[in-house]
Amino acid sequence: MKKQLKIALVAHDARKADMVEWAVFNSDMLSQHKLICTGTTGGLIQKAFENEGIEVEVERKNSGPMGGDAEIAAMVVNKQIDFCVFLIDDLSANPHEADIQMLLRQCRIHNIPIACNRYSADLMITSPLWDNDEYVPKDPQYIPFHRE
Repeated sequence: MKKQLKIALVAHDARKADMVEWAVFNSDMLSQHKLICTGTTGGLIQKAFENEGIEVEVERKNSGPMGGDAEIAAMVVNKQIDFCVFLIDDLSANPHEADIQMLLRQCRIHNIPIACNRYSADLMITSPLWDNDEYVPKDPQYIPFHRE
């Protein structure tokens, strides 16, 4: 990929091992981009990359429950994120559910690709559309629909 992306990586506790494994598997690709992570996830990814001898810039925000999800959502609003991978623990309650939903919602509203599982993340990060100069993502349309 020629274009350098700003990629947000967020993972709940029960999904952190999955995220680290995914990041290491995709390290050749990820090392070409700027990574923005919530605090704990970013620390785990940095450590895994260091252990593998992989050099990559990782910007760490606060942990999710301490406002990291909200910080990344603000970056989405300000067009500072190109792609987000958010591995959510759907089997447990999260005390910061409002922040989780805010991040997901802002990605949808601002048309930022968001992958919530590894398969989607693999498909999105390897898409040839990232480097297709003729492809311009269409903004979402919010048009009232009237049932007859």
